[in-house]
Amino acid sequence: MTEFSDTRVNDLCKTFDGAPQGWAPDTMTTVDFIEETRTVSEGELAIKAITPRRVPRFYEDHIRASNYYDKLKLIIEPSVLELDAKGMLDTSGEAENTVVPGLQHKYPQTGLMLVTEQCAAFCRYCFRKRFVGTSQDEVAVDYSRVADYIHHHPEMSNVLMSGGDPFMLKSRVLHEILDHLLPIPHLTSIRMGTKTVTFNPLRLRDEKLKDVFRRIVDAGKSAVIVTHFDHFAEISDEAQTQIAELRHIGVQFLNQGVLLKGVNDDEETLTRTFAELHAIGLRPYYLFQTRPVLGASRFQVPLREGVELVRAAQRNLSGIQKTFRYVMSHVTGKIEIVGFDAGTDRLVMRYHQAKDPGKTGQVFTRPCSANAMWLDDLQWT
Repeated sequence: MTEFSDTRVNDLCKTFDGAPQGWAPDTMTTVDFIEETRTVSEGELAIKAITPRRVPRFYEDHIRASNYYDKLKLIIEPSVLELDAKGMLDTSGEAENTVVPGLQHKYPQTGLMLVTEQCAAFCRYCFRKRFVGTSQDEVAVDYSRVADYIHHHPEMSNVLMSGGDPFMLKSRVLHEILDHLLPIPHLTSIRMGTKTVTFNPLRLRDEKLKDVFRRIVDAGKSAVIVTHFDHFAEISDEAQTQIAELRHIGVQFLNQGVLLKGVNDDEETLTRTFAELHAIGLRPYYLFQTRPVLGASRFQVPLREGVELVRAAQRNLSGIQKTFRYVMSHVTGKIEIVGFDAGTDRLVMRYHQAKDPGKTGQVFTRPCSANAMWLDDLQWT
């Protein structure tokens, strides 16, 4: 099979004219938002980090054939609400955790390696829209330097390759990265976070890509793919076929999704999504609270509503189906949202991982108003 390059993926997608990088501030461009077609200055689009519409034909055809297009289109169609200036571009403090270009080391055991700025599609709630599709400034290009840092940090037992989406790289580039990572003795696990399994699973037909995971398994390390399905209707027959083949190789699958207003914020959808993911071999891993990203406030579900939705879904699931944690990825760490204390009506949270290792596992509570969406919205009393 022919390897996919960034150019090839762009050929499979439809975008509106122009790209964030290099936009002329005073040049006007026409954008087809969900609500209306509007003429906007390229400068405003750039300042507000509004990514172009990029949608693989596979995904668009798949969701149009489903009965859930009106919900799933919200994931990939630009909205005029993105012009809202509220929010941040670095909600998790990634800049301060970058130790060498392209490598973050926020938690002792884990290295986060950004390997590309490209994605098969641009999610409208993306928390890395500050560089995805526009800039390679945060991407690892010197793999030797990354490997050298990891060599000198034996506490790091696993690396998560992310971006962008690692599967957007040519398979030979992924093999090149492995040339640097596999010899490191204390690395026991290599993960790749991807939504290509959702957006364009045809990419996984490439035997050279499957060889990447065979190499990891043959090296005696755990090969893990972290998929990103937000809704059961995103699961395609092609994705199921490719997942089954990779599981046969020895790849472990986890799934992380995002709680999205208007997309999956109801008991039936959450329940069915977790159950169907488990049925095809994807272990539910994280359900993320939507981050306060610039222009993404329309997707945020209040924490009180989120807790009740998660509790309702958990009541409907077996123990093995509800292995996920409902979390916020905050500057201070990954915070599990546990629920409300019956006696005080305070929101109970726990540091699943913390930038300060001494806080890992720490349980704490905060008052939570009806409209609070994020840790920073909670009172510190």
